[in-house]
Amino acid sequence: MMTSPEKDARVGFVILITHFNMALYSTCFWIQNGVMPYLSKKLGMDAVMFGYLQTTFAIVQLLGGPLFGRFGDLFGGRAALSLAYLSSSLTSLIMGLSTNVSLLFLSRLPSIFMHGMQAAQMVVTDLSLESERTGELGKLGLSYGVGMIIGSSAGGFLISKFGESFAAYVAAAGSVLNSIVVMKYIPEDTKSVRQKNKPEMASSKSVFNVKKIIKLLSIPGAAEILVVKAITGLPMGVFQSMFSVVGMDYFKLEAEDNGYLMAYVGVLQMIMQGLVVGWLTKRLGEHTLLPWSILVISLVGLATALISNIFHFYLVCIPMSFGISGFYLTTNSILTKIVPPADTGAMLGLNMSVHSLIRSMAPTIGGFLYQLYGYPSFGYLQFTVNLLVFLYLFKRISN
Repeated sequence: MMTSPEKDARVGFVILITHFNMALYSTCFWIQNGVMPYLSKKLGMDAVMFGYLQTTFAIVQLLGGPLFGRFGDLFGGRAALSLAYLSSSLTSLIMGLSTNVSLLFLSRLPSIFMHGMQAAQMVVTDLSLESERTGELGKLGLSYGVGMIIGSSAGGFLISKFGESFAAYVAAAGSVLNSIVVMKYIPEDTKSVRQKNKPEMASSKSVFNVKKIIKLLSIPGAAEILVVKAITGLPMGVFQSMFSVVGMDYFKLEAEDNGYLMAYVGVLQMIMQGLVVGWLTKRLGEHTLLPWSILVISLVGLATALISNIFHFYLVCIPMSFGISGFYLTTNSILTKIVPPADTGAMLGLNMSVHSLIRSMAPTIGGFLYQLYGYPSFGYLQFTVNLLVFLYLFKRISN
């Protein structure tokens, strides 16, 4: 599709602002994410109760994902981004005010619409060409990685010097600033910025539309990709949900050490998502790269089970970041390409619901495995499950 230089410049500016929003959102998220394990421990929560807290967060987000996606399709990118950042601000604020376990659980409720990455993906999907979609979505990971580095490092410093509550308040203030930037610079309807004609509007104005969800799932290939995403993502979710506990108990990490580790992972994520995966996708294609990413994730699981110190984990993070980045970017790109432009938000909402479903199940499974079988069980689970998924997809490609 040919576009005028003025329109291309406008598209570029909006994407640039979206990347700024993504970096700031990630910064605030990782500050409050760093607060969570130390504040919960300070309030007397054990590993099992911490798992329940993580599950509560995931269930709340699971309920909000499809609604948020439809909201973005109906009311536009500006409204979606603003809602995500205001929800993030309220979540961090209540966390900072939490003086008991009940308030800490209550702080998870506003996160029902805290879908900053999903909102940014909706905007970038609206503004990007299909041939460039994987690369453009990958660049969001670059911005997210910048925020992860800043947020993880700043979170560890703020917690150590000023306490958990102060760090949470900083995250809340940053999210408010993000909302102000969105209202000033993001167009109300990002779907119509690149397209010459106003895109077809949804036939139903209902945010909660079961028929629409069923219709999206009936698109050839959609349900299979979502199922593969759920099965492959569950073992990774188990490990990620328990890593803060593992870091404190198994690797003996303090708040600042954990912040440095997350910053390192952020750098790797920036490189893999922003540079490596997009380059490989152009040469191999999403459907070819997907199974090989899953194989890498499987082998990383085996390596994770065998490591004994934090230095080994730093090394394992390199292939881990590649596998995870390749897996998520290829599946996200495939899902947004198989639906009409008017429904990309709803499909991204279903995609986010898979992530939330994983996070709702993972902490309970992780707490059980950690107490009975220890840290290596996470890696063996990831190795076994993902190897089976790889063999299934590889057989399909071969046929």
